[in-house]
This record gives sequence, structure tokens and C-alpha cells, in this order.
Amino acid sequence: MRIAMPFYKPPRSRGHPCDPLEGKHVFFPASLARMSRFASRARGQPMSDMRDAIVVLLAGGQGERLWPLTRDRAKPAVPFGALYRIIDITLSNCINSNLRRVFILTQYKALSLNRHIRAGWSPLAGLGDYIEVLPPQMRVSQQWYQGTADAVYQNIYSIGSERSKFVFILSGDHIYKMNYAKMFQQHIDSGADVTVGIIQIPVEQAAKQFGVIEVDKDWRIIGFEEKPAVPKESPHHAGHCNASMGIYIFNTQLMIPILLADSEDPKSHHDFGKDILPRIISKHRVFAYNFVDENSKDALYWRDVGTIDAYYEANMDLVSVSPVFNLYDSAWPLRTWQHQYPPAKFVFADPERMGVALDSIVAGGSVISGGRVQTSVIGNDVRVNSYSEVSQSIIYNHVNIGRHSRIRRAIIDRHVSLPERTEIGYDLEADRRRFHVTDSGIVVVVRQESLIEEPESA
Repeated sequence: MRIAMPFYKPPRSRGHPCDPLEGKHVFFPASLARMSRFASRARGQPMSDMRDAIVVLLAGGQGERLWPLTRDRAKPAVPFGALYRIIDITLSNCINSNLRRVFILTQYKALSLNRHIRAGWSPLAGLGDYIEVLPPQMRVSQQWYQGTADAVYQNIYSIGSERSKFVFILSGDHIYKMNYAKMFQQHIDSGADVTVGIIQIPVEQAAKQFGVIEVDKDWRIIGFEEKPAVPKESPHHAGHCNASMGIYIFNTQLMIPILLADSEDPKSHHDFGKDILPRIISKHRVFAYNFVDENSKDALYWRDVGTIDAYYEANMDLVSVSPVFNLYDSAWPLRTWQHQYPPAKFVFADPERMGVALDSIVAGGSVISGGRVQTSVIGNDVRVNSYSEVSQSIIYNHVNIGRHSRIRRAIIDRHVSLPERTEIGYDLEADRRRFHVTDSGIVVVVRQESLIEEPESA
């Protein structure tokens, strides 16, 4: 049965002859058109229920700079902190913020990610809540996602069917703790059409690294530059600039026609930062939200673990005596799915053959059998055999380290079995002939390529 959709023409923007919507006609659901009354809501009213909002979580990133860890998985599915996947951090933020209607947009090598979401997060569904994976459907395009804005545009059908008043656009590949309800409160209070999450960082650190947002004294956005060489300072913090976090809240009734117009622009990169934001800041009420960290530390913590070195350092921080990113904060719990393993075990107490782990995280099912682990992150079902030494390393699930081996400053991917007397991290020239080695000397070891994906519970 064909369902008729009313014909909708967006209002013309006064004084902006280059408005991408001007003169265009788009099909627009009447239910969303009626939402326009919410855009004029008086500022300062009590916060709307978070159930007025849905989340679109972008999780299709290829993660080329994390290769070879992303050879068989998408970047959001890369393990973090022994138990978690990177995407778990953002999903935990959603649940802790009472955002419980989430679409996860996947694309690149998504099998591992899909299994993780299905096993660990799908059970939250019920009573109107859901965390649902949306693979590319090619409903409105015959191409894969061309950018962040295009990914959302290609799922307009699913987003519009929810009849939500607001849409959060989040990324599934950053490490941080954030209460999105606080950002939502500001969005309502300011009467904003769009709100963008920003973090204030030193100007020299942001140069050529981040999109930089210019704001006025009231935090209204008046300019945007994509990775400028000389970022503009924030009027609220000398020596710092406002770096975009890639976090957005849109009023749904505005977002959909903007994305429709962008999809028809052949010059667009179809990206929220490069294209959408610069196009709308002079025409609509677009505000910045200054990041409030729930990590309860002196320094703000927000990490793009997009390179091997950044990813390695973020994991190594976790095993320090007082880590910057706290996994043990019961006030802001981090959730995940994990197979049911027995407790970690440490055996043999002979002077020359002692199973011990110092300044380390060791997940369930692992056995340190007469080996020594120091300053390392050890996943599930790992065996470190007698007389072996593992230091300053990240060991994924289901790894076996043979006797008399020495592993230093390495990342060992899951389902790798290292034979006896293996040495990694002590002769980088020899390591480069066998493995991937970063410029800083981090050695990455992955299993041989296979046509069959190893199940996580194997």
C-alpha cells in the first residue's frame, strides 16, 4: 500500500540568497512538520523528557590509522581496557544519560561489532527502548556512506519513523565520559536549533588537528574552520580554542530538510563538520556546549584513539596507580558484554617460576602460569606460560604466550599463539620483518588472515 506524504516547502530564509533550501521542494512527513511549534518554545522552560530524543551513533568508521587492528573489525569494535570495546564508552554515556533509543549505523567489517551489540546491548530493548544496528540499506542511495551527514541522510526513513523532536549525532570511536542530559538542557534553555559539543584545548595542540569553532560571549557559534593552522582563541579561555567533539543535537524538523538539501549538492563532502555546520551557522540558532567531564579528574579527558600510539597510551594510562580515565567509578559505570569466564588465576610461587601480575589489569579466564606480567592490559582467556615476561603490552582475548618468551611494548591481537622463546619488542628491525611496528616502536601482532571469523566465545 502506498502511503501519501504531504508536499512541504521550507520557508525562505530572509537575506540569505545562497540558502541551500531556498526554492526547493521536499517531501516531508506531516508529523515532523507539526514539530515546528517546538522550535519556538520559550527559553528557560523545564527540560523536556530525554525520551523526546533519539541517538544516531556513527560506527561505520574504517579506522585506517589503527591498521592492522582494524583489518578484521571496525574501529568502534576495537577492544579497550581488557573488557570493553571502544563503542561501549559512548553507549555507556547514553545509558547513564537516560538516552535509551539508539540507532547504530555500521558499514565497514561490522560482523564483530554486530555480534557484540546483539549479545551485550540488545537485551536493553523493551518498553519503547532499543539499541538497534542499522546496516547500509541503500534506501535513498545506491552508494555506501559518503560522509557523516550522508550516513544520517541515508537513514532518514528510520529516523523520521520515530517522530522524535530531537536527534543526537554521536561518534562511536572516542573515549570520554559525558552526561548528554546537561547538553540537552542547554539546547532547550537556549532555544537552539542545533547544539555542538566542544572541548577547550590549548591552541598549539589544536593546530591542524581539530575543527575549531568560533563563539560569541553567549556561546552562539559565529564561525567554523576545519583543522586551521592558526586556531582562533576562545573568548572564554585565553590561550585555548573551542575544538569540535563531533557531538550534535539537532531539532528534527530542521535536520531533515538540511540533509535533503545537502544530498543534492554535488560539491558537498556530505560531512557535518566540513559542510553542514558552516552552512547553517548564519541562518539558524547554533550554539556550542562546553564539555563537562563526568570523569571526576582535574584535567578534562576526551581522547580520539585513532592512531596506534594514541590507542596504546590510552590503555597504558589505565594501569597507572591513579589513571586519568577511571574504570572503577561506580557513579558513572561503564557497561559491556563479556563471555562467562572463571576468575583470573596466578599459579606457581617458586623463586624462579612465579605467576605474578604487577601494575596490570587481568581479565577473567586468564591464567598467569609461572610467568610475569607488568604494566600491561590482559584480556580474557589469556595464558602466560612459565618463565615468560610480558611488560608494557596489551594482550587481547584468547592469546597463548609460550614458555621463555619476552614481550615488551606490544599489542597482541586475539587468537594468536606465540611459540616458546618468542621475543617481541627487543629487536625492532627483526620485528619489522614479521610484524607491524609504529614509528615510536609499538609492535602489533595479528593472527594470519582467514576467511572465517573466529567467534568471541571460542
